[in-house]
Amino acid sequence: MISLIRTDRHISDAANNTDSYRLLRGRTSVWKTAPDARLMPYLEQARFGSAALIRSSDVRYDLISALVKRWRSETHTFHFLCGECTVTLEDVAIQLGLPIDGSLVTGVSSFTDPAALCYELLGDSPGDGEKNFTGLQFTWLKAKFGQLSATATEGELMCAARAYIMHIVGGVIMSDANNDKVHLMYLPLLADLSTVSSYSWGSAVLAMLYQELCRVTNPDVVDMGGCFPLLQS
Repeated sequence: MISLIRTDRHISDAANNTDSYRLLRGRTSVWKTAPDARLMPYLEQARFGSAALIRSSDVRYDLISALVKRWRSETHTFHFLCGECTVTLEDVAIQLGLPIDGSLVTGVSSFTDPAALCYELLGDSPGDGEKNFTGLQFTWLKAKFGQLSATATEGELMCAARAYIMHIVGGVIMSDANNDKVHLMYLPLLADLSTVSSYSWGSAVLAMLYQELCRVTNPDVVDMGGCFPLLQS
């Protein structure tokens, strides 16, 4: 077993040193009100209907920090006096309603014409001043699905649903602690809303959460990403 145990510094090594106390920081961006009722059929079709119901961003970072001290990267489990436990795919499926089997959630890291991609799938683009952008601001996405006209066409509703899902992905279930954007790599996966549920979004969420938990066991790291609502619950 000794060969399997990592020798990297772990935050638990400094648990009794008050000078080394560290409170993690993160970022969660949720929409405080329910989505437009006209968007729900598209969100349900994509299996993001349950995730769209997350309203609270009240994350207990003291609790998260305490959990990280119990996390072991070798086993991907929390070690408590009563035994081991971890977040499982079943937890993801039950609490977030996301599919946990299917195609891998993956994508390219750069695009030759990101503006054209946004116009095609979102009906708009962040602007000509950012010709080589790779991410979409949460404020811009909220403006897309938060101001739907009463006469919105089916095409406009589908664009708004994609914007809502992009916001959920980057702001809640796979958040980046150092960014207020979501990467464009996820947008092509939303081109056909009827096939969005064929991707294993739940597996991607859990993989990122595990990766972030392993990364923040380093006492020098203070910013954490991932799905905080899932971890806290």
